[in-house]
Order: sequence, then structure tokens, then C-alpha cells
Amino acid sequence: MTTHPPPAPPTLEDVARVAGVSRATVSRVVNSVRNVDPKLRETVERAIADTGYVPNRAARSLVTRHTGGIALVVSEPERHVDAEAFTGGVFGDPFFGRVVEGVVAHLRPHGRHPLLMLVDSEDERASLVAKLRQEQVSGVLLISLAPDRDPLPLMLTEAGVPTALFARPARPAPVCYVDVAHQDGARIAADRLIARGCRRVATIAGPGGTPAGHDRLAGFRDAMARHGHAYVAVAEGDFTQHGGELAMERLLAAEPDLDGVFVANDLMAYGALSVLSDAGRRVPDDIAVIGFDDSRVALSCRPRLTTIRQPVEAMGAAMARMVLDRMANPALRAESVIFDPELVVRDSA
Repeated sequence: MTTHPPPAPPTLEDVARVAGVSRATVSRVVNSVRNVDPKLRETVERAIADTGYVPNRAARSLVTRHTGGIALVVSEPERHVDAEAFTGGVFGDPFFGRVVEGVVAHLRPHGRHPLLMLVDSEDERASLVAKLRQEQVSGVLLISLAPDRDPLPLMLTEAGVPTALFARPARPAPVCYVDVAHQDGARIAADRLIARGCRRVATIAGPGGTPAGHDRLAGFRDAMARHGHAYVAVAEGDFTQHGGELAMERLLAAEPDLDGVFVANDLMAYGALSVLSDAGRRVPDDIAVIGFDDSRVALSCRPRLTTIRQPVEAMGAAMARMVLDRMANPALRAESVIFDPELVVRDSA
């Protein structure tokens, strides 16, 4: 029986031939050099995907002393007693999956795949910084679950590590981040409720210590005040389904005649809808409900959830691009990209 050697892996020359560019241009794209024409970069990235070329990071690291590894870090300042609940909460949240989808979509054409790290203790933060100093990791994409208490953004900034955060840091720092215009999204929700004729409106807010929770509440209150509503009942939740259930129960106890509610994320809205159903309140006939995120949860709700969309996949991709740019050119200043929200009308409002 005759055996044939496996086909040789695609090379830079193969990518250059498919893209119709020089080998040097392909090399600049692979190494994330910034000054490449965007159209050329897109052409090369398509050729990389078509040929299946994978850069030899190990060989590069012998020359540069950098592995080029990128860590996707989910950070919680304090270790949870129930570690499995913490891990399950992270991976069970569809929002996190959308961030990962955007990150991977941008990194894959560069032959990179993120290293996932869950960091929830002082020891693990120290271990991450040690890996950075030993050049086992060259860049960080950071999702902080409690940005008001998390020391990691400042630690990474002080270490000079190319870093991009998902959401504005709670304390000002010279670090890249992506975010959505939270207050604009909350104003859109308020306008929608008023347009539907809602007159007794409340909100389930996110945690006040988070920029997202603070901004969504501030934007909603401001918009309602402009519509002549001097007071809006508020119950604070924790961005979880259970938190939404508890907050909705408190609102109904305090304001039983509510006819409209803005919920600061879709998971809490899911919980709020279950409480309203148990209370015999028809949505949207008796009370209109609007969420925030446009996560997959919005389609699982009954009725399907009207919500404020933030383009999470595009935000994840922008984070990855920021880190690659700064790995190639550490002198670049910190950058922010703010995405516009939009109303997605379904059945609940």
C-alpha cells in the first residue's frame, strides 16, 4: 500500500499569491503592523482564511521574545465561595458568548486565539501579572464584572500591558475601552414608553457602582423628566434573572398600578416578566416592558422582549483590534470607541 506524505502547510508565499500582494505585505498584516492600507489588510485577511495559513508563533517568539499570546480575562475582585456558580454564571450568560464571538472573529484571520482566564482573587491577579512580565501573554482583553472594586485595570495599566476593556473603567485610567452610549439607549427606552401612552413608569436599574448601571438610570430619569415625569420609581437589581425577579416584586408592592417599566438588561427583564405573569399582569396590555442588550434571552422571553440593542460582537472585535494595534506599536495612545444603541421592537412594548 502506497502512502503519501501529508500536504505541506500553506506559507506566506501561498497567501501572497492568493491575495495578489507581496510577501512583505502579508508579513506586515500577520504581525499586526499598523500602517497597512485597510483594503489591502482585508484582502490579505481573506487570503489567510482561504488558505488556512497559521503563523508560526513559536518561531517568532525566538526572535522577538514575545509569544504574541492574548488573554481574554473575566475578572471578579473577590473569590466566590461557590466557584462552580461563578463559572456557570459567566459561561451561562449569553452576553459573554457574544463578546467572545466578536473577539474570535477578529483574531482568527491573524492566526491568534485568545487564552481564557477567570481571575477572582489576589493570587490569580498576581499570577496574571507574572505571566505578562515573563512575556507568556502579550495583550489582555478584560471584562470586569465589578469595575467599581476591581484593581486589575489599574494593575495592567501600570504594567504597560496592551489592554482593552469592555465598558468604561469605573475610575479614569489611560486604558483602551469600548462601550455603548448607555444614556442614549435609556432615553430611547423612555421615549418608546411615553409614545405607547405609559403614564405610571418605573425602572429596574443595574448596580449603582457600575458605569452601565449608573448611566442607564441617569439617562432614563433625565428623559422622563423631559417628558414631565418628576419622579420615577426605581428598584436596583444585579443584572441577573433572579435580581430582576426580586426588583419587580418590590416595584409591584410599592407601585401596583405601574403601566411601563424599563429594565437595565435583558436577563433582569426575563425575571421581571415571570413575576408579572405570576401577578396576572398582561404584557404589553397592562404593562409595557423594555430591556437592554438585545441578547438571545430577548427572544426566549414570552412575550418576546422589546429591547435596546448594543452591538456586542462589533464591540468585542474592536477590543481585539485595539490590543493588536498596541502590541504592534506600544507608543499608541489609549483609545475609546463608543457604539450607538438602537431600539429593537418586538412584542413586550
